[in-house]
Amino acid sequence: MSEETYGMEKWRGKVALVTGASSGIGRAAATALVNHGMRVAIAARREERLDELKRELAASGADVLTLVADFMHEEQVLGVFDRVREVFGGVDVLINNAGLGHRATIADGDLREWRAELEVNVFAASVCMREAVRDMESRGGGQIINLSSIAGQRVPLGNNLTMYSASKHALHAVSTGLWGELAAKGSPIKIGLISPGPVETQWHEMAFKSEAQARALYQGGKPLSADDVVEAMRYMLSAPAHVQINEVTLRPVSQKN
Repeated sequence: MSEETYGMEKWRGKVALVTGASSGIGRAAATALVNHGMRVAIAARREERLDELKRELAASGADVLTLVADFMHEEQVLGVFDRVREVFGGVDVLINNAGLGHRATIADGDLREWRAELEVNVFAASVCMREAVRDMESRGGGQIINLSSIAGQRVPLGNNLTMYSASKHALHAVSTGLWGELAAKGSPIKIGLISPGPVETQWHEMAFKSEAQARALYQGGKPLSADDVVEAMRYMLSAPAHVQINEVTLRPVSQKN
């Protein structure tokens, strides 16, 4: 990628891996990248949803690879990268979107749920970054975009998402640390972090274990959409080679904290 090349056109024909692609932000990201001419690998636990998305994208002639994996397990994460290397030769763009949250107080929390949040949101994300960097170093550069949360900047009091917030604070630290490591050796690989406020997806319903409580979160104003977050991804990916956009924070206009 030359200094003169900017915009999404430079990614045409390149390979993107989108984790957590079966719904929400990941699904929207995979669709957008395909529309920009990228070859896309989509990874998630729910095979039927991945197959449905692949059928939709392949109808337009897109080159799509589906990868069923549980990001709780390192060997499955490594299997995702092995398969992408086998089929596409490696990763040029990583959309590190797989994540989970459990709503509970610290006083009443479940250690198994805490471990799951840290395993997926921090450790699996870090393994993905490590493997992506290995690919990108051999391919002359690339872009990693980590999906965080506004909860990774401060602890959202009253929502009982403290451990989730802790995991996203850790992701911020790892992202910043990796950026520093790459910058120190003059690497062209870029690291970006997107931290949105409430996004209307299935995530809150799963975290709260209640559709009614998830819907209540959106009362009082229009929340962000998955497409809003994808626009931030496009902004990062479209920057010229010498420009690094390290972090973008998105809030609904109605958000008060």
